[in-house]
Formats: sequence, C-alpha cells, structure tokens
Amino acid sequence: MKDSWASSDPYEYFMGRWSRLVARSFLNWLSPLPDKKWLDVGCGTGALTEEIINNHEPAQLTAVDQYEGFLIKVQQLGNWVDCKIGNALALPLEDSSINITVSGLVLNFISEPDKALSEMKRVTAPGGTVAAYVWDYAGKMDFLNYFWDVAAELDPKASDLHESKRFPDTNTDALDELFISAGFVEPVTLPIEIETNFQSFDDYWKPFLGGQGPAPTYVASLNKPKRNNLRNALSERLPIQSDGSIPMVARAWATSSQISNTRTLNR
Repeated sequence: MKDSWASSDPYEYFMGRWSRLVARSFLNWLSPLPDKKWLDVGCGTGALTEEIINNHEPAQLTAVDQYEGFLIKVQQLGNWVDCKIGNALALPLEDSSINITVSGLVLNFISEPDKALSEMKRVTAPGGTVAAYVWDYAGKMDFLNYFWDVAAELDPKASDLHESKRFPDTNTDALDELFISAGFVEPVTLPIEIETNFQSFDDYWKPFLGGQGPAPTYVASLNKPKRNNLRNALSERLPIQSDGSIPMVARAWATSSQISNTRTLNR
C-alpha cells in the first residue's frame, strides 16, 4: 500500500500539533545564531519552517518538498520563505549556499537517506550545520503503536504496515551510522520526548480519517464495517482516563553535525 501525501490540511490535523512541539525542542537544542541562511528539506506542512521564522531570525529561508499541496500551505507563512518543489536526492540549490540545513520527520520516508544527507552536506557551507530528526517508530511512539498493534490483530495484512516494522532503524545508533556513511564526522544524537495527550477518544480517532500518512492511508483502504471494528477495538484498548482524556508520549531522535571548514565537497 502506497502512503498518501497530497493534501496539507488532513495531515496537519493528524500530525501537525505534535510536529510543532518536536520542532520547537529540536531548534532549541541546536541553539542557532540569528541572521543565517536556512534550508528545510521535506518541509511538509511547515511545522519546522514556521518555528524557524518565528523564533530564530533567519536571514534567508528556503523550504523544499516534492508535494505542491504542502508547499501551498507553507507559502502562506509569507515572503519570509522561498518554497521550491524538489527532491531530497537532488536538491535545487547551489553548493555551499546554506548555513543551516535541517530536515524534520522525513528521512525514514526517503528511499536513499544517505544520499539525501550527502545532498544536504553539498549545499551547506563550511562551518555550517546539518541536522535532522525522525520519530522513534520502533520505540516510544504510543499513539501510533496502539493503532498498529490493534490493526494487526484484526487484520494480519496490517502487520507488515506497522511503522515499527517499516522503520526499525529510527534510533540513535542507526542515525549516527547514517550520518557517518554520508561523510559527516562525529554526529551528535539525542532523544526528544513530548506528551501527545488527547482530550477524548474522538480527538484521537478523527485525525486517522484524513487519509494522509501511513496510518490514515490504511484506514481509508478499509470498508465501513472493518473501519468500525478498528474504531471499537481501539476504544477498548487505549488507556482512556476517567475524564475521557488519553495521556501518551512520543519520542523523536535528533542528530546534528557541523561541516568542516576544510571539507571537500561531495560531487
């Protein structure tokens, strides 16, 4: 089953609120200086882009994504951002034209992440920074793991779609190895944990109905009886509190590396 990534508003409803929390913590960790040229690779609906604009005083900000629907959303942030349609494996930028290149929650969806990181390195100037973060799908990603665990129990075919199986290498060791394979030296990795608390079961369930991203794509593939069965099973399994709220936690892994002032550009 191919994931759907075409429409910005349903994806924003599904993941945007959590993406923004992670983006804020990620950028605080980087502690970037103001007045730098930034690039956001795989910008999606602009969670990371918006945090850069609002809190880190960029001199210039370019956002690249291959989906026009997402870029239309990002462009609404204003003239602060230059949106470009492009692929992470062949970034539409000149060598050494960026000071800080970042990528949020996208490396695991790229077919050749080491090549994407090499491209990020190519466009980043000596002395600059390349950094990225991904969800810890195989570890602490409560709201998705509950969903896929229940889906796989009801439908054995869903087991192979479980994001913990699809993305088993979104962890500190794998990210370090990925950065090193792309030519980076001494990358630094840390966990970022956020609370993903839902006010009610509907607050948890309705974002899965938007059809954007792996889990919502799967829900959209189900007929109504199967979709209702999944909904009912989740309502019985989730840790719903007496007030109807559902407390959960999600973790992302972030990795950063500085470009050497004496490096040789990849060609």
